[in-house]
Amino acid sequence: MLDANATLDPVLPPVLPVGGQLRHSTGIWGMWMLIGTEAALFAYLLFSYFYIASQHEGTWPPFGPPELTKASINTVLLLASSGCAWWAERGAKNGRRGVVVAGLLSALLLGAAFMGIQVSEWMNKPFRIDTDPYGSLYFTITGLHMMHVAVGLLMLAALLLWAALGFFTERRHAALSVGVLYWHFVDAVWIAVYSALFLAPHLS
Repeated sequence: MLDANATLDPVLPPVLPVGGQLRHSTGIWGMWMLIGTEAALFAYLLFSYFYIASQHEGTWPPFGPPELTKASINTVLLLASSGCAWWAERGAKNGRRGVVVAGLLSALLLGAAFMGIQVSEWMNKPFRIDTDPYGSLYFTITGLHMMHVAVGLLMLAALLLWAALGFFTERRHAALSVGVLYWHFVDAVWIAVYSALFLAPHLS
């Protein structure tokens, strides 16, 4: 039992730490584990796409190579949004709250524009998910990626709110770094999907 007259060690900080730094944060390790499992899922799906394409008799894709304009615009949008997220994280490390808010808001808007264009492209396709194997794979792969984009947008919105409330500082921004890492992963997955489903048919 502590002595009631005992005094606290003056060397110790008066308050508990606000949270672990990035290299000590459990959140960053959890995010890397999530990225590993989700990357494996997309790898399996893309492998299935190329395998079925190799076994398919006749033209692949059945309706001809996909139109590149919207998909290319979406690629630029996601790359730009990833850059904005990186800018926001850098602003947090430098203690610049305005940069964090501006970067996250820009990334959020660009990601939302990506979703809008993707939905528009889905609506103009001459096939459905149950038309043939290509349609099934196309909508499964792009739809799964869209779900990850939606989750990422929710993360960015939460981070933007926290940034506006001043929750992030030069030493306390692990949550921001974890969210930005996930957004970079979403961007990287789209590059793989874009290369496989949109560019590859034109190159072959």
